Amino acid sequence: MKKLVANYGWRIYAIPVLIVLTALVVLDTVQPKSPAAGGSAGDPSNVTTTTPEAPATELQAQKPKLDVPTAELPAGPAFSEDGVGTFKAVPGSGPRVGEANAAKFRKYAIAIEDGVKPVDYNDDAAAFGRTIDGILSDPRSWIGTKQVALQRVEANQNPDFTVVLASTKTTHTVCGKEIPFETSCWDFPSKRVIINVARWVRGAMVYKPDVTAYRTYVINHEVGHALGNNHAACPENGAPAPVMMQQTFGVANNFVSQLNAGLDVVPADGKVCTPNPFPAG
Repeated sequence: MKKLVANYGWRIYAIPVLIVLTALVVLDTVQPKSPAAGGSAGDPSNVTTTTPEAPATELQAQKPKLDVPTAELPAGPAFSEDGVGTFKAVPGSGPRVGEANAAKFRKYAIAIEDGVKPVDYNDDAAAFGRTIDGILSDPRSWIGTKQVALQRVEANQNPDFTVVLASTKTTHTVCGKEIPFETSCWDFPSKRVIINVARWVRGAMVYKPDVTAYRTYVINHEVGHALGNNHAACPENGAPAPVMMQQTFGVANNFVSQLNAGLDVVPADGKVCTPNPFPAG
């Protein structure tokens, strides 16, 4: 030892310390890192929290193999697949509609994503806005439940939610792609009702070829989420499907249950409803 000290001086005493430190580093390297709850590892700002006002949207756990023919996007015209992720408000406002003493009063605005081609909304943004207004002011829609009142306002008037026509790319980014079929969703963090242009243009199998009826359904369904409503199942064979049933994918409980991998409220009980675009009728 005296010879080692003579040759290497104080550095000989540092060797055991370095060995211990090296072992600790190696151990730390092989231990898995725990990501921040609900977010990305090492990014505590990216934490997802749940609230009572953020009901389930269309996207649940995906089963490995799916055989749901009614969930396929119908054939039809091309649609805008790429957008830029920014949204242009459609100017317009209107009167309050619904019961004066309704339990819920919500203001909404309308927008179209930049990059969605005008042909997808018949080259008329104002007409697209009027279509949304017409659906939501229909006495068979949510105002017909007597529990909801609605009013369209300008985008700068603090709307409670905004109905947005979005490209498929942006829809997938915002809504996710756990279910491998085109869908729309309610995005609680941004307060946007995301309407997938693919579905707006082509509709759904169970409504084919009535795209207008499907558009009525998808607006009522996604706005229903914005109003705090969760999914529903077909109650009995041959009955009109609840508007909160995921009719985009079908009106058979077995199909919808399969898509949601048993994590939703729909049982695989064999019941099949008929398409229905309205919550009150």
